[in-house]
Amino acid sequence: MYEDRVVLCGANSYEEKYYLNPDFDALPERIKDELKILCVLYVNDVGGILTLVYDEDGGLCLEVTSEEFDPMFDDIGSQLKIRQIQREKQDLLESLQLYYKIFFLGEECEEGRNLCF
Repeated sequence: MYEDRVVLCGANSYEEKYYLNPDFDALPERIKDELKILCVLYVNDVGGILTLVYDEDGGLCLEVTSEEFDPMFDDIGSQLKIRQIQREKQDLLESLQLYYKIFFLGEECEEGRNLCF
C-alpha cells in the first residue's frame, strides 16, 4: 500500500494552510497538535512550505520548498530552524518513524523499543 513517499503533514506560508494526511487521523490528538504547531511556527518564522514526508524505508524527512525568487523566504534561517527541530523534537520524530514502520509498513517492533504516544 505504501511503497513510495507518503506525506505526513505540512504547512504553506503562501496559502496560510496546514495539512495533515487523513491516513494519520489515528495519531493521538496531542501528537497531531504538536505537529501542527511545529509546522505552522516554522513557516511563520522563515516562510516557504514545510512538508514532513516518509521515504520508502520509513524515514521521516523534513522537506522545505519556496517559490522562486521569494524575497521573504529566509534560506539560512530555514536551515537553522530545521536543525533546531531535528534536535529538539528528536524523540517525536523517531517515534513517528517507528509508528509508520509498524502500522503502515508492517515491520516488527524491536524488543525494548516503545512508542512515545
